[in-house]
Amino acid sequence: MAVKHFNEAEFRAAAAQGGVMLVDFWADWCGPCRMLAPVMDKLAGLYEGRVTVGKVNVDEEPMLAQRYGVMSIPNVVILKDGKEVDRLVGVQPVRNFTEALDRVLR
Repeated sequence: MAVKHFNEAEFRAAAAQGGVMLVDFWADWCGPCRMLAPVMDKLAGLYEGRVTVGKVNVDEEPMLAQRYGVMSIPNVVILKDGKEVDRLVGVQPVRNFTEALDRVLR
């Protein structure tokens, strides 16, 4: 499963479907965001069919970033049934994300 690139309407539709979402708020000019991209790709494969993994470009969707209080990037928000349940800020190893997702999926 590939990482989905959300605009606001697509993000709302995915959140409305329920389930667990892992959303990376990022920007093209952000070096750490580019470092995190392979981690997001790996997570999309590991959790295929169980978690929707997506990205939101904060430059293209500033209101969505503001709604989630994104002050620094990369900023990864985990949602369950449309509500935020966890957040990880900065470049982190895959393990940190898998531990957070596994807690939510229990």
